[in-house]
Amino acid sequence: MARESLSGRAYGLIRGMIVRLELTPGSVVREDELQTTLKIGRTPIREALQRLARDQFLVVIPRRGMIVSKIDIAELSTLYETRAILEPYVARLACERGDVEHWRQMRKVLDQAKKVNISAQEQIQLDAQCHEIVWDAAGNRFLKDTLDVLYAQSDRLWHMYLADVADMGHALEEHEEILRALEAGDSELVYKLLAAHVRSFDAQVRDAVRKRLELAG
Repeated sequence: MARESLSGRAYGLIRGMIVRLELTPGSVVREDELQTTLKIGRTPIREALQRLARDQFLVVIPRRGMIVSKIDIAELSTLYETRAILEPYVARLACERGDVEHWRQMRKVLDQAKKVNISAQEQIQLDAQCHEIVWDAAGNRFLKDTLDVLYAQSDRLWHMYLADVADMGHALEEHEEILRALEAGDSELVYKLLAAHVRSFDAQVRDAVRKRLELAG
């Protein structure tokens, strides 16, 4: 496997550990431990960590190395307003540029969501796949890369505040509506549905944060 692909694999695995809180906010990231855990060499690990720092999942601390970044509650509005601008726009592009194969893939993902006793973790993974298919259909790699990072940060918030209480079933039902609009080629409806989908997630997280702060107070 080429070093470039090893670096990308390391990035995905480490980011997943951060998102799932296996590497908790504020914890020190140790290269040697990651090499052992992931069975990937020093150089790809280092390159992945540098990329994660650029994407703001890690923070470089002089003389301490790297720590997992924290998500300040005050940043929730910034994260939401960025996704609220980009996601509906990209969905509109997807409606104009996507093809039958994209929507067939999305239907397969949503069919998986109808399994009995599907876990919350599986639900969020299927939600992510639906978003990824839409981004791919839009055919703009710059927007796709940006949204990939923003979604991962949103996923972190889900794990921090909602993983133990939330049911993502409603989000997947929203994707059913989005898919029907995509298949119909109704770009304006797709835009509105994606905007509502992102707004719903933001409202859920804000409500969970508020309740946790009230309990702490």
